[in-house]
Amino acid sequence: MIMLGIGFHKAFENRTRLGIMSALSVNEKLDFNALKEYLKVTDGNLASHLKALEKEDFIRFEKQFVERKPNTAYYITQAGKDAFATHVRALEQLIQAQRSV
Repeated sequence: MIMLGIGFHKAFENRTRLGIMSALSVNEKLDFNALKEYLKVTDGNLASHLKALEKEDFIRFEKQFVERKPNTAYYITQAGKDAFATHVRALEQLIQAQRSV
């Protein structure tokens, strides 16, 4: 994936992916339905963004059964934590620079 400027990562330029990473960075794991409800997106939209983040190795998933129903839980990887932290720092620097103007 392409880095945009110093610290910005193209994988996080989309609102939904930014939301997924934000939610997973403060929760150990979240299942598909929790993410869908939190982000207010459709199944297909969420699935495509999750797949894009999986491809970057920023998130992983585990499948299990909860009360005899399949459940997919997502969690952030160390590479995802590092990349997201760098992206957030770049956003903070940009905001700070705009305040100085």
